[in-house]
Amino acid sequence: MFPFFEPIEWLIIYSFWLTITICFFLFLWMLKKLSTRFHYDYSIFTRNILWYFLSVFLFSRLFYVIWRWNDLKYIENSLEFFIMNDYNFSLFWAIFWFFIILILNLKLRNKHIRDYIDWITISFLFILIFWFLWAFFWWQVFWRETSFWIELLYSNPYTPVPYQVPVFPLAIVYSILFFVEFSVLYILSMFVKIKWFLWYIWLIVFSTSILIFEYFTWKYDILKDFININFAQAFAIIIIIISITQLYKILKDK
Repeated sequence: MFPFFEPIEWLIIYSFWLTITICFFLFLWMLKKLSTRFHYDYSIFTRNILWYFLSVFLFSRLFYVIWRWNDLKYIENSLEFFIMNDYNFSLFWAIFWFFIILILNLKLRNKHIRDYIDWITISFLFILIFWFLWAFFWWQVFWRETSFWIELLYSNPYTPVPYQVPVFPLAIVYSILFFVEFSVLYILSMFVKIKWFLWYIWLIVFSTSILIFEYFTWKYDILKDFININFAQAFAIIIIIISITQLYKILKDK
């Protein structure tokens, strides 16, 4: 696979940083596209891009280290916090801290998040398609040995995959799944008039996907050492419960 490549001898380009850059601009592009269609205020993001980026980067990395504390507790200096051989982040904490900044930003404008949430969630689903494609090319998400005829052998000398046999590329399943979810919600957004309705639908569908398919991932964290679910699945369960409760209230009122 391709953790990095050298177009010229002295220039090393890491696919991780390249993917973050691409996903960042794709996210802004989709926000811009939807803001034109649904008449949202795009300046909410363009005037605060630095704060969004820093909150997502720092806190998602911090909680990933906590998440994988058994493996990462031996960090010796601050530089290793940012530049490590796994280059991984906590997806749920990235989303969480993005919304913290968003909510604070909207409160300063005397606006409510429910009026913007479908705009944000559809854009997030869009970039997850490409994020998991990167995860496939850099071994971040995979399963064990299977016999579905689409297994791949990770033979690159830099691969962290512990298997010496072809394994199932789970990241491809995630990418296809989020492509379907994005397509369906994008179409629904043209017809559903209750803005925050799509927000809860997206959360339920997204969290259910994570809850189910995280059982097929090879990764472990400090929570899975005690119970049979990891942190991502625990967050997914909490989000599903909250979303169903709120969705019931909306349907009851409307």
